[in-house]
Amino acid sequence: MSNPVSKRLAGSLTTRATAGGPTTATAPALAATGGPGRTTAAPARGGRKSARRRELGAAGVLMTPFFVLLVTVFLIPVATAVWLSFFSDDQPGLGFGPERTVFAGLRSYTAVLTDPTFLGGLGTVVLYCVVYIPLLVIGALVLALLLDSGVVRLRSWAQLGLFLPHAVPGIIAALIWLYLYTPGISPVIELLGRADITVDFLGVHTVLPSIVNIALWSNLGYNMVVFYAALQAVPREVIEASVVDGAGPVRTALQVKTPLVRSSIVMVAMFTLIFALQLFTEPMLLSQSTPMISSRFSPSMYIYDAAFTRNNYGLAAAASVVLLLCTIALSYGVTRWTNRVNAQEEAAR
Repeated sequence: MSNPVSKRLAGSLTTRATAGGPTTATAPALAATGGPGRTTAAPARGGRKSARRRELGAAGVLMTPFFVLLVTVFLIPVATAVWLSFFSDDQPGLGFGPERTVFAGLRSYTAVLTDPTFLGGLGTVVLYCVVYIPLLVIGALVLALLLDSGVVRLRSWAQLGLFLPHAVPGIIAALIWLYLYTPGISPVIELLGRADITVDFLGVHTVLPSIVNIALWSNLGYNMVVFYAALQAVPREVIEASVVDGAGPVRTALQVKTPLVRSSIVMVAMFTLIFALQLFTEPMLLSQSTPMISSRFSPSMYIYDAAFTRNNYGLAAAASVVLLLCTIALSYGVTRWTNRVNAQEEAAR
């Protein structure tokens, strides 16, 4: 049965077509519009393109500061150091002629890699990392686990007290500990002397542990906060389930919480490794009070001595590039090892 409205519309169209007048609509047109009195807008392609451009523009605005800092703080200094490492200053005429800069090729790199003082400083820093990084990571993680377990009272005050040393500038922290390490003025040495305990904090075998102690005092609280924030993100349901299964506080901390914050542990260890390889402030200040710390105690001190004491900027630049390559290689090794361990665990599951 036909709709009366459709019959009238068809009759009107037939009449107009017979009379030769213009028709206002056709059947396909009505179908496209969905019927009389209805219109459907065509998709706005220009609007989609403009929205896409706005998204790309916003992303560019957000990423621009990062790229500016990356170029100005990292890429340009690295490129400058690499460029300088291939040149050296030369004075002809038995050293009496005018000084000029000449292309030296790999001469500076050869001098660095065959210099026993640089290699000795590199070994000192490696030993420092072997002692310092495990103590920092384990100590910060233990403190964070204690705070997260609720055993420690006045949790906010404990966090503040542990974090405050990190707010002290590195130079000030080194000066404070230099005062505590120096015989004759140190109250710590005086108290130990009253108990017939003789300690030389700046001796041959104690100077490196003394430097480690300064670094731990400054950075332990900060990394504890990082671990504590990661522990707060652990689902409480997982911890409650382990308690229901009969796990005690120690077992829960070691077998439940610690694996769930492994990514934070790796991040802290890697950043600590990068900064530890650049050891400079603490030994530089302590060297003013003990002959056990030479002017080339660490690679960074070697670079400082080459640039500002010997005025050999090519040698300093070459040593900087070597130290950078060592840092990149170690960081890459840690990353690959971590990814391999994670892949093995995923495969075991």
